[in-house]
Amino acid sequence: MQVIIRPNAKAAVELVAQVIAAALRDHPRLVLGLATGATMEAVYARLSALHRKEGLDFSACHTFNLDEYVGLPAEHPNSYRHYMNRHLFSRVNLDLRNTHLPDGTAADLAAECQKYEALIGQAGGIDLQLLGIGRSGHIGFNEPLSAINSRTRVVWLASATLAQNVRHFKNPTQMPRQAITMGVATIMECRRCLLLATGPDKAEVLARAIEGPLAAMVPASALQIHSDCIVVADASAASRLQGKQDYERAFQNDPKWQRFLQPAPAIAADKR
Repeated sequence: MQVIIRPNAKAAVELVAQVIAAALRDHPRLVLGLATGATMEAVYARLSALHRKEGLDFSACHTFNLDEYVGLPAEHPNSYRHYMNRHLFSRVNLDLRNTHLPDGTAADLAAECQKYEALIGQAGGIDLQLLGIGRSGHIGFNEPLSAINSRTRVVWLASATLAQNVRHFKNPTQMPRQAITMGVATIMECRRCLLLATGPDKAEVLARAIEGPLAAMVPASALQIHSDCIVVADASAASRLQGKQDYERAFQNDPKWQRFLQPAPAIAADKR
């Protein structure tokens, strides 16, 4: 695991977007794993800007999202399919036939989970998986006590997750209590994981995930044993990390990161 600390959320988002963009340029047929949530909106806005202004090409890319709520149709404003359409898919040249999310309205949810795993396998596996971290320590919707060998499945959402996400629903009683999520093992099979954490509310759980013991109560801690995992955090999210100085020294002295630290070209605001 490599931990990279940037001075603020904007710089952290910029680095994550540049890593994804570089992967797409190097491998146009990239299989990209995607995440949702407020943290990711800025990443998708930046990727959309890179597509408009620099021609970042998504046309041959395939995407797989981590999760979807059970019971919400794709057109529901709180579904993750709707979120992805709004924040990324409609803003770049992705072929929607190459974008995949679990179907939370499937008649047979267990079969849908197996189908999703099969689709990932048919695509050759996920090359780069974008991740956030929930206050419960979840990645995807792998809540505390998720097994490290868990696969795509239906889960009950933890109370901390419900409290964090219910603000997005106009009627709190309509928030689903279940979701389909990639499992921890599914995520761990991705060739590279890229986790973004910003804000002081992520500081405690990030420290537990990175520097605490590998534990089912903190599912994100499984990333400690991934062979190629990058964690990008802003200073506030990294504030409780004990090894901050060592992580910063390693990053500054690693020449492979220098190309990502050049001043980004100015990009006009989206006027659409």
